Amino acid sequence: MRIQIPRLVIAGTASGVGKTTIATGLMAALTAQGYRVAPFKIGPDYIDPSYHHVAVGQPSRNLDTWMISPATVAYLFARAAAQADLALIEGVMGLYDGFSGRSEAGSTAEVAKLLDAPVVLVMDVASLARSAGAMALGYRDFDPDLRLAGIVLNNVGSDRHALWVREAIESVGIPVLGSLHRDGALHLPHRHLGLIPTAERGVVPSDSELGQALHAIRKRTREGIDLDRIIELARSAPPFEAANPGLFPTESPSVSVRIAVARDEAFSFYYEDNLDLLRAHGAEIVTFSPLHDSQLPDGSQGIYLGGGFPEMYAKGLAANKAMHEAIRQASQQGLPIYAECGGLMYLTESITDLERRTYSMIGLVPGRIVTEGQRLKRSE
Repeated sequence: MRIQIPRLVIAGTASGVGKTTIATGLMAALTAQGYRVAPFKIGPDYIDPSYHHVAVGQPSRNLDTWMISPATVAYLFARAAAQADLALIEGVMGLYDGFSGRSEAGSTAEVAKLLDAPVVLVMDVASLARSAGAMALGYRDFDPDLRLAGIVLNNVGSDRHALWVREAIESVGIPVLGSLHRDGALHLPHRHLGLIPTAERGVVPSDSELGQALHAIRKRTREGIDLDRIIELARSAPPFEAANPGLFPTESPSVSVRIAVARDEAFSFYYEDNLDLLRAHGAEIVTFSPLHDSQLPDGSQGIYLGGGFPEMYAKGLAANKAMHEAIRQASQQGLPIYAECGGLMYLTESITDLERRTYSMIGLVPGRIVTEGQRLKRSE
């Protein structure tokens, strides 16, 4: 597959520098201008892509060279981006951070080079001035095969501060594409495992908390970052070619199966390519809510319980006894049930939440889940 798709990687100097805020802001701002933006996230992340989805109105897809071969990652990217006007790819951790200190494996840099995509680096300059120039030089020269095309400054304290940092970075030959001033309205709330998934924050009417936050992020991005330069850099990416690994069938399947997929505030962690593969091989995906529904979708022939934060919704999940019984009966009737992460927790005997309150779950899997600080453990 050969495509000419404008594309750009939004990387960070480290975790927590604001790359999700800025990547989401760019996606939202360009979508508002009428561009069809294909969003992506490097690495095994479910939460950041949920913000991309809200920003552009279509699912964001993961590019993970640890779980999937680089060749397959390249193909999945090309397949998903083929009909878009441009692709924006949010990085993971710091630009060069991966699985070791000696290799680029699993890093944003590896994927940027795999996709032959220019990189825009987000730098938190709250405590920097001229030193930002030394940092930028190091990030550019650490890997000469990587194209560091520009930098966006985050957490700028004042116009004078922005000028000093810009002068320092541009003195070493790297363009600064814009800056965002320190602003609490741009903060995306966190919890013990990272950002709060958008499924838990309301589905974005403009007056919702999430709607207001995204509006502020889009507005500040449009005002503070040179969107024309962003588009120009994305269009500078050369034609891209990826071999078809044969994951998807070439003919429509003759048999269809109806798979009930749990989707609500408690369960929202899915890789979109997995759902694409299920559909391509004959699955009809129908969603249901273990929190709010009393029964499974009619005609369900299988159940998929994905990840999420059931420990945050344990009381509501425990109270929905009708759904417990529906899933138990489905199991007794031989329906296959696939559960992972939070979905597997839901199938156990009980979940104890962070406040040490214990709630009964479905009980198909022996064991109890106890939430302890930042870690979950299984107890016999």
